[in-house]
Amino acid sequence: MLTKAPATTGEAVARGRRRRARRRLVVMLVLAALVVVVYLASLMIGKTFYPVSDVLRVVAGDDVAGASFTVGRLRLPRASLAVLAGLCFGLGGVTFQTMLRNPLASPDIIGISSGASAAAAFAIVTLSLGTRAVSIFAILAGLAVAILIYLLSYKGGVAGTRLILIGIGVAAMLDSLTAYVLSRAAEWDLQAAQRWLTGSLNGAGWAQAVPVLVALVALTPVLLSQSRNLSVTQLGDDTAAALGVRVDRTRLVVIVAAVGLIAFATAAAGPIAFVAFLSGPIAARLVGPGGSLLIPAGLVGALLVLVADLVGQYALGTRFPVGVVTGVLGAPYLVYLIVRTNRAGSSL
Repeated sequence: MLTKAPATTGEAVARGRRRRARRRLVVMLVLAALVVVVYLASLMIGKTFYPVSDVLRVVAGDDVAGASFTVGRLRLPRASLAVLAGLCFGLGGVTFQTMLRNPLASPDIIGISSGASAAAAFAIVTLSLGTRAVSIFAILAGLAVAILIYLLSYKGGVAGTRLILIGIGVAAMLDSLTAYVLSRAAEWDLQAAQRWLTGSLNGAGWAQAVPVLVALVALTPVLLSQSRNLSVTQLGDDTAAALGVRVDRTRLVVIVAAVGLIAFATAAAGPIAFVAFLSGPIAARLVGPGGSLLIPAGLVGALLVLVADLVGQYALGTRFPVGVVTGVLGAPYLVYLIVRTNRAGSSL
């Protein structure tokens, strides 16, 4: 009787890689399908329900009575911005978490979103600027705060814990500045600023969505081209350098690209709470170990924003901005993560 020879170590490793690759592909396909399904649902559901046939005709450019305005002018830009902003937050958040090897290293935790928010509040309340100028202020401030945090935490290299602690301190100062600006705001300016600071897709149009799409198309390839180097840096700076990775250059490139994505998304939709923070850990649980999390985390971010917007509009009896819903989801996870880290006896 013939017996099968035991697999060699190399064969076992190869099988494990194939299994992980299949799981990764299946997860990404399922996430992409869910994004498409929820995206279509966002176009169909509202005070007036439109069947998928009418929605597809509107998307194709046909003139459909009623639906052309409601779906084409109101729902389509909103749902598209939800997808684009979610992709940006997911990609940017998981980039920082991977680079610094810490799930707390998210742009909305370490102060980058706070910088964009403070600049937007100042532009609205003090300078009385319009929407486009506020967006430019937010983008520039997000980039400036990221550079400031990087420089303050640089000491012969960038340590993840040091950057996170400095970022949290900078975020606290910027949040105080935002509160001060809002305390001196007139009633109308206060309403506009609070609506922006909460994170909202209300009134979304193509003027907000198109710049985010341009940023996504321009910066996502930069992150993907650095995905291998980014994964290698998780082994430690010395090991990564020994394997041929230019650590400081890689960090600078991915920081600029990730902050650009976060800043453009924040400028368009406000700092939608915890999407950047949650997308990476959820993607990691779904995909499993090995491989880059960039694309899975981007898809999770898009799905989170789409679902949260639907829930905020129609599931709670009254309409809430999308940032309120994501904040309710993300805050308990943040507390759980800090408690778990503390019980494990480790630092941030």
